[in-house]
Formats: sequence, structure tokens, C-alpha cells
Amino acid sequence: MDQRKVAILGGGSWATALAKIVMTNVDHISWFMRRQDAIDDFLENGKNPDYLNAARFDTSRISFSTDINLVISESDILILAIPSPYVEQALKKIRRSLKQKVIISAVKGMIPEINQIVTDYLHEHFHVPYERLAVVAGPCHAEEIALERLSYLTIGCQDRKRALELCELLSNNYVHTTPSEDVDGLEYSSVMKNIYAIAAGLCHSLRYGDNFQSVLISNAIQEIERFTNAVTINKSTSAYARQLTQSGYLGDVLVTAYSKFSRNRQFGQMIGMGYSVKAAQMEMQMIAEGYYGTKCIHEVNEKLKVSLPIVDAIFDILYNHHSPTIVINNLTQKLL
Repeated sequence: MDQRKVAILGGGSWATALAKIVMTNVDHISWFMRRQDAIDDFLENGKNPDYLNAARFDTSRISFSTDINLVISESDILILAIPSPYVEQALKKIRRSLKQKVIISAVKGMIPEINQIVTDYLHEHFHVPYERLAVVAGPCHAEEIALERLSYLTIGCQDRKRALELCELLSNNYVHTTPSEDVDGLEYSSVMKNIYAIAAGLCHSLRYGDNFQSVLISNAIQEIERFTNAVTINKSTSAYARQLTQSGYLGDVLVTAYSKFSRNRQFGQMIGMGYSVKAAQMEMQMIAEGYYGTKCIHEVNEKLKVSLPIVDAIFDILYNHHSPTIVINNLTQKLL
């Protein structure tokens, strides 16, 4: 694995955290970042100028470029860590074949407008075989990786041997990894947990206490189970035993819903305090994936008709502009 050529695609906090992990296992990486000024600052100061300032890098071991095709051509393994609203725009610039690449999606969202998980998008539009596609799930916040606090990742890939190899790439003395074959389940769960983190933050601002929050999250897990079972029923991954009590599902939901580092929880808190969606987004200056994920999951579910009262409630608040106080009060009557 230390001889494989690895590239990071994306310049945000999660991309930076994953680069930090990978560089403990390989001698050199390539790194696509959109802005040349950010690259120049990174090279001068040895850290990402916009994210995770606690993470220091030996930039002599990094080849930066704003040319995504150049970075792809130099790499065997691509770690895609671009926020979901910008994934399609970035990938449309690709002119190189991706069929022989191994691609790890670290995107915790779906492709907006077409409502596709990233692995399906890469398979359909770039003809990457599913066995060469992987996903990385938490529970893991980028900020704690920067501080080298003990963290856990789950690596999903239909090819179990490749999943084990990628676990080696993304493991070190403070990051433990577990392989999984449930790519779709992990990917959809990673989308949905952001919605429930918004709900948790919103309810906190509305002064709902810990007792209610525990019921909210236990119902969230039930929603994830119902939805993932329905959406994957005709796919091969539905044959795998999906245990939502494992850390890649339940653990990821918990840390995203409760952590001070969770931008989705922060976004929900601001909505609960009376901020408009635009005002909250402007003040955060970061992407809250759950905002986009809410619309994607809601629209996919219009066909599936799965019972998702929490998702429906957050959709009504964020997109139909209904009163958070009234919507959450009505939700309390639907939870068990």
C-alpha cells in the first residue's frame, strides 16, 4: 500500500483530515485544490489556510495542483472529499478515464438535483466498476483527527479484499478502521445522519431536553433502518447483514447529533434560534450537508413511501418554511 499513488480531491476540513491520515502510510500524495491562492498559502505555512490549522504537513511530500485531470493521471487511488453541492461541477471537468482507478468517496451527501449517492453516480457516469468504489464513514470529526484523538472509521467496498487494503491506507496509531461490504447502507446512513443532527440542534435551541433528544435519535435510527432497507432492496448490498448498532451507523449518528464540532448540529441550532436558512449558511461559512441531504432523501422517499417523520419535519422547516416550534411540537406526537 505504501507504493500506491494516492490523491486527495478537495480542500476542506474532511479532505485535510484524510490527507493527514494517509500521509502516515505513504511517502507522497497528490492533492487537487480549487484555489491557487490556498495552495500558495499552504506551501508557505505548512498547513491548510482555511481549515484545521492544528494539522501540520510536510509539503515536500505533496504535489498540489488546481488541475484535477493532472492529479488523476498521477494517481491510482482517489479520495473524493468535495462537498456534495459541488461534486458534479468538479467531476464534469474530468477528461481522464476513471475505470481503472480505485475511488473512495468521503462525500457525506448525495448529488443534488439528481438525488444519487456518489458511488452510483461514479458507476453510471464514469463507468467505474462497483468493486473499485468505496466509501468512508465515521464516527469521526476532522477536528479530532487534527488533534490526533482516537477515532474510528468504517470502510465500505463490495470487494472485501480491497476494503481491507483501504483500511490499511486509512489506519494509524490514532485511527482504527473496520471493513464492510454494505456500501449503500453506509452511504445513505452518512447522508441521513446529517439530517438528524440538524433536528438535534434545532430541538436543543427550542429547549427540548436530553430525555426527548434520546427518543429523537432512537427514532432516527429506526428511520435509517426502514429507508436503507427499502432503497437497497433491489441491489446486491441488500443481501448483507446490516447491523445499525455498529459504529459506522449508530456511532456516526450520535457524534454528528451531539458533538460541538458538528456543523449540521450548529446549523440546526441556528434555525431553532430563528435564523433563516440563508442567514445561517452565511454566518457558518461552511457547508451543512444535511440541508441538501434533507431534500434529496425527501424526494427519493416520495416514491418509496417509507415512514420518515423526522425527515419530513426537517424538510417542512427548511424548504416549506413552516414554524419550527409548531413542526417539532407535532413531531413529538409521532415518536415512540
